[in-house]
Amino acid sequence: MLDVIRSLKSLLKTSRIQIDNDVFRLHYAVTVTVLLAFTIVVSMKQFVGDPIDCIKSEEVPQSIINTYCWIHATFSLPSAYDKIVGKEIPYPGVDAGYLPSDLSSQELKYHKYYQWVCFMLFFQAALFYFPKWLWKLWEGGKIQALMMDLDIGLFAETEKKQKKKLLVDYLTCSSGQHDWYALKYFFCEALTFVNVVGQMFLMNLFFDGEFLTYGLDVIQFSEMEQSERLDPMIRVFPRVAKCRFFKFGASGNLESHDALCLLPLNIVNEKIYIFLWFWFIVLAILTGLVLIYRVVIIACQPVRVYLLNFRFRIVCPEDLKTVVKNGSIGNWFIIFMLGLNIDPVIFKEVIEELAKRVKTDRKDVA
Repeated sequence: MLDVIRSLKSLLKTSRIQIDNDVFRLHYAVTVTVLLAFTIVVSMKQFVGDPIDCIKSEEVPQSIINTYCWIHATFSLPSAYDKIVGKEIPYPGVDAGYLPSDLSSQELKYHKYYQWVCFMLFFQAALFYFPKWLWKLWEGGKIQALMMDLDIGLFAETEKKQKKKLLVDYLTCSSGQHDWYALKYFFCEALTFVNVVGQMFLMNLFFDGEFLTYGLDVIQFSEMEQSERLDPMIRVFPRVAKCRFFKFGASGNLESHDALCLLPLNIVNEKIYIFLWFWFIVLAILTGLVLIYRVVIIACQPVRVYLLNFRFRIVCPEDLKTVVKNGSIGNWFIIFMLGLNIDPVIFKEVIEELAKRVKTDRKDVA
């Protein structure tokens, strides 16, 4: 088990080549690792025992009851949530004072998601990794190819000059041809926001409309008086629920058997999803701010100059202004990414040479 969890560390390793930002990495590295770790935990019997354990009827083997209730789902009675535990009912949502024929399906709250939590967590992890996979496919190793190992900086002077010249020649000749490349990355960033917000609604659908307000309900519960509060985690993830099993009796009549089932896995599930609720909220806010930041960058050329100057202080501001002013958003994006990946001194020299080329071209045109 621990060996499997340790293997997830590979997702958290930072690559030598940066082709995205920190918030993007929170989606495909941190969140995916957390979701896969949760998937492993809820799948391991050794932590919580059997996923379901029902009080058996003398006429029905316990293994049959357990398997049946696991397959067909357990249920709670919403009308029993407000009753006094220990006096009127044994547990919130569990009540014996009813006849099965008197209850409609609307009066029973079925917990059909219990069996599918581990699969849903894995599916969520795949969705969080998808934007990364798509960007890696579209990026195609362009930044790595343009770097030409210039991140090391330990070259013979002749080789260094040759590689810098090749890079400057490429940036000069391909000016205005990287807009689509940049827009693909911006699209993947937007996709991460759509994914995290969409997953909030997906989880709400999965938990029968309980997830969107789950975190707020837990906060409100902690502030209520002990005597009048019902733990929302128990309402969404009950630890004890009921199950009804039908069979034919000896004379051929239909018999109904009520079972009281323990759901120990919900002790883990409730903690997992309260963490995910707050994590998704934080992630959605951070990603939303990144999208606003991208819109400002696309719309305002001076902001692009400021960001390059702020991030790469070693470079002459005038050179940065010259390069950005005479280039498109795609050029700016390529230059910014190269600055993150190659040696700072070499990057400074590349920008100086690129600015000279731009000024020379402008004089020739004039």
